[in-house]
Amino acid sequence: MPVSTAIDIQALTKVFPSVDGGRPTAAVDGVSLTIEPGELFFLLGPSGCGKTTLLRMIAGFIEPTGGSIHFREPSGTRDVTHLAPEKRNTGMVFQSYALWPHMTVAQNVAFGLEVRGLPRDERERRVGEALTAVRMDHLAARRPTQLSGGQQQRVALARAMVIRPSVLLLDEPLSNLDAKLRLELRSEIRRVCKDSGITTVYVTHDQKEALSMADRVAVMAAGKVVQAGSPAALYRRPRTRFVAEFLGETNILEGAVEVQALPHSSAGGVHVRVRTAAGVVEAVSPDAPPAAGSAALVSVRPEGVRLAPDGPGLEGKVRERIYLGDTAQYSVQLVSGQVIRAAVLNPPASLPFDAPGSHVFVTLAPEDTVLLPAHAGE
Repeated sequence: MPVSTAIDIQALTKVFPSVDGGRPTAAVDGVSLTIEPGELFFLLGPSGCGKTTLLRMIAGFIEPTGGSIHFREPSGTRDVTHLAPEKRNTGMVFQSYALWPHMTVAQNVAFGLEVRGLPRDERERRVGEALTAVRMDHLAARRPTQLSGGQQQRVALARAMVIRPSVLLLDEPLSNLDAKLRLELRSEIRRVCKDSGITTVYVTHDQKEALSMADRVAVMAAGKVVQAGSPAALYRRPRTRFVAEFLGETNILEGAVEVQALPHSSAGGVHVRVRTAAGVVEAVSPDAPPAAGSAALVSVRPEGVRLAPDGPGLEGKVRERIYLGDTAQYSVQLVSGQVIRAAVLNPPASLPFDAPGSHVFVTLAPEDTVLLPAHAGE
């Protein structure tokens, strides 16, 4: 198993000049991150947020405008900010796989070792180990054109890992596959990366991919990291409306802080009472909450919404129910006019409020309800 490398990124910036004489564009804007040894770290965000540019600066394919990148290893710390890609000892898996069609699977995987001048016996041993790790050893003699998309992706992963890189970089490796195959390969890629012990940076725009695979995730928007943490922390305790809405379905209620620091705080953070147009709710503030009277937003996932035929709670009427077997999804219009979505897990065959127009009471579990800044960018 290779010795794992930590990555220290400080105030990294990449500014591209305008093609039409306008203002330059900061694709990456002052990003600072520490990626721990052996970590499977995801850069997640919508198209154009800067995640691929950041990955390519780590690889050395794009020269930073400012800031620094250091690889921290047991033998010492290397400043790789302006180092050529071939001197960084990184392995890259591209979106297109980039396999040589005239070479066999084994020859594709061995290519990097040949360039490095390894003896034939050593090459064959390491190629065999890499193909076994991705469960492709039985297809070593085939050519890429004889493989499925998922099999080609495994070969590309083996080729990147066989050189025993300090850092493994994956640029949306599953985006060219169908949904069923993407789902199957998520756990497989995580297994390979974690078994290898190689520090891995993975770029994706797929929220479920990141939540199901990552040790930690950095959510990016407009060239900046807006929040970083474990998948559970990001999903359950978003710090901005953007993160709450990007990481899955959520309900947003507008209101004002009524009372700070309620007595109970078993869910972590500070509990506050918020008055909304539909009524009063309790929420957890991940950070120091704003003063009483301050405008705020409340975010709650559909699975954190409880429905009952009787009060207490926010009053409303059922607009729609969709039965999906494992869940039932409800749309409820509150007395304020806002529609809130609820998900009932393992629903019974029928509930008293299933019919459209049914009167219903909505309660929001305080531990699942999060206070967010009221203004964009906060």
